[in-house]
Amino acid sequence: MSTTHPHDKPVKIPGLDHPITIERHPSRIVVKAGGKVIADTREALTLREARYPAVIYVPRKDVDMTLLERTGHATYCPYKGDCAYFSIPSAGERGINAVWTYQQPYGAVAPIREHLAFYPDRIDAIEELPADAISG
Repeated sequence: MSTTHPHDKPVKIPGLDHPITIERHPSRIVVKAGGKVIADTREALTLREARYPAVIYVPRKDVDMTLLERTGHATYCPYKGDCAYFSIPSAGERGINAVWTYQQPYGAVAPIREHLAFYPDRIDAIEELPADAISG
């Protein structure tokens, strides 16, 4: 099932052939890159899409945006919409375009609005801690 986007980009609705689910992540998530804590949240979302690995999305309010730098890189997903990227300068070359966000996600994935995701291989770690863990 497709509809057209104002920019004539195809829009696809998740379905049995390409399921997408979004649920609250049960753990506290701490993202580290370039030796710094980039994000620390108890409100992360897990997005599972078709056969891809699950992706953790962190609310922007729980990300230290001063450690990120917006880049000109952009991609498009017919299920989620236009995607913008950030680099993590402290992570060096590895941190280039290491973070992505859908600023105006399509309705099917609306919960990921104002959330950021991180490429695991471009950062130091995405740690899953018990939700009641005290930050140290």
